[in-house]
Amino acid sequence: MPKTTPCLWFDGQAEAAAEHYVSIFPNSKILTTIPYGPDSMGSEGSTMVVTFSLDGQDYVGLNGGPQFTFSEAISFQIYCADQDEVDHYWNALTVGGEEGPCGWLKDKYGLSWQVVPKVMLEMLKDEKSPRAQRAMNAMMKMKKLDIDELKRAYQG
Repeated sequence: MPKTTPCLWFDGQAEAAAEHYVSIFPNSKILTTIPYGPDSMGSEGSTMVVTFSLDGQDYVGLNGGPQFTFSEAISFQIYCADQDEVDHYWNALTVGGEEGPCGWLKDKYGLSWQVVPKVMLEMLKDEKSPRAQRAMNAMMKMKKLDIDELKRAYQG
């Protein structure tokens, strides 16, 4: 299968967003920046495209202008091993952004993320079990997900 790379449309903030994300995720880096040239839609020399890698996943940031904005129809999921990881990503990505329900948030650039403990996926495998339903009900009342609270609900 060919590799897919998400392209994120920004209004002049692509490079700042890439630098922000690279500072949050381990093993991450800016790969390239491509400036606008003469006679282009952007200011000559300003960043048109930035490519970056977040822990092995490549992304493209495009400074395309104000025509399009992010919505919750697209979000990136971060599967976390423990509460420390949940806290790290949640706290870093909500700075200047906003918390949402059930582990969702919008960062300061308007991009939606879901910060999900891996254990939650295990709890919800059998969605018809009372244990899974209790965990789901507990999750629905949270913003940032609390693994200990989810486990207590799951165990009854």
